[in-house]
Amino acid sequence: MLLSPSVGDASHSQLAALQGTCHGRVKTGKKTCYNKFITQARAHTRTTPNLQVKIMLDDKDIPSRWYNLIADLPEPPPPALHPQTRLPLQAEDLMPLFPKGLIMQEASQERYIDIPEEVLQVYKSWRATPLFRAMRLEKALGTPARIYYKYEGASPAGSHKPNTAVPQAWYNAQEGVSKLVTETGAGQWGSALAFACSLFDLECEVWQVRASYDQKPYRKMMMETWGAKVHPSPSDSTKLGCAILNKDPDCPGSLGIAISEAVEMALSNSDTKYSLGSVLNHVLLHQTIIGEECLKQMAIVGETPDVITGCTGGGSNFAGLAFPFIREKLAGNMNPIIRAVEPAACPSLTKGVYVYDYADTAGMTPLLKMHSLGHDFIPDPIHAGGLRYHGMAPLISHVYNLGLMEAVAIPQIECFQGAVKFARTEGLIPAPEPTHAIAAAIREALQCKETGEAKVILIALCGHGHFDLSSYEKYLKGQMVDLEYPDEKIKAAMAKIPSFLP
Repeated sequence: MLLSPSVGDASHSQLAALQGTCHGRVKTGKKTCYNKFITQARAHTRTTPNLQVKIMLDDKDIPSRWYNLIADLPEPPPPALHPQTRLPLQAEDLMPLFPKGLIMQEASQERYIDIPEEVLQVYKSWRATPLFRAMRLEKALGTPARIYYKYEGASPAGSHKPNTAVPQAWYNAQEGVSKLVTETGAGQWGSALAFACSLFDLECEVWQVRASYDQKPYRKMMMETWGAKVHPSPSDSTKLGCAILNKDPDCPGSLGIAISEAVEMALSNSDTKYSLGSVLNHVLLHQTIIGEECLKQMAIVGETPDVITGCTGGGSNFAGLAFPFIREKLAGNMNPIIRAVEPAACPSLTKGVYVYDYADTAGMTPLLKMHSLGHDFIPDPIHAGGLRYHGMAPLISHVYNLGLMEAVAIPQIECFQGAVKFARTEGLIPAPEPTHAIAAAIREALQCKETGEAKVILIALCGHGHFDLSSYEKYLKGQMVDLEYPDEKIKAAMAKIPSFLP
């Protein structure tokens, strides 16, 4: 681990030794090793201002287990239901789509699940990812707040998505699967799965939402470089795609449609499985390595976040950072405000309904209890393509329903205003998706400027925007418009939610 020079060599060895004994021992309801670790860290940093900009971890300190929040929640989440029988889903119901190893994780009640050694070795190609202090942004805003961001753009695919793509490809390869199919919005997930499949000699076929397929051609080229076959969705390669194109040849597509196309292909081929980049429990589980690392990194500089912001579409990056912090909140070790930030044009948490709905447009997937705008809803083609999803991860919906987090919706022009300010102070150009988290953090920091509060703000910065510069071009030329929540379209989509379900 790297410590601020103000901490000193002696404290570095003491904290490193303490962290080695603490790894993975935090338990709900007990102020155990984590509290001792952060108390000692603060004791060493109390007398000197923390000026450390980049906080890293050594390879030996990378977490070796994923964290399952379900084990610590006061109430279990509602079960997924079979789309035909409407009965709680059984493991065998998922066998046509997923390998056994991932199905077991999806239903697991265990608090921690070991990361396979081969997966961990791949992780070490880019993990641990850095935690940065945004000092130049703080200065530009004139705020007393201290702003940190956990940056996931260091992965080969440029986002957090390989955190789950690698284990998903590995578990499928272990069970003899030869091909994975999936959907992607902005292309971050498709890129990540293409990368992961190339590591384990799997074929990969991707349906990319048409709006993003047209906006981000280099994502398609990236996927093809790693060996994937890419279709615009809706496509003429599936029955559902053909039906939608016959009805609307200019359909911009949606993640719900792309999911349906990939699922249709998986169900039609016995050597093929489906892989999902967000929403499901096992996906969120894999992403918790982000938050587990970040807890250690913030302890190094003696900080505890007062506010955590992360963008939400399906919710995987948000959950990856937030869930380990929710564990600490439930244990009484800290009490941060945990804030999901979604696009105003697709506000599933803030304006959706908490019901059982399909995860895809065609109604082929299990029914999930989630905040939904209706599985038939096709969002407007906002630039944050990865957030254009009608629903929210059931586990995040459950946590939101329990009151353990809050949510806001922000329009895209304000998000890009924040992104440009961030880029011109911190140097990194964020993907359109995390601009929502940045915008929310800037709101909070400016409020601190008014009140004089020196809050610690933590941002989930899930990836870079190097393939999204056409979106920045539209903003800089004044051509970007805010696309608002279309009440009439959502009412029509909500009318198709299965009303007989609780």
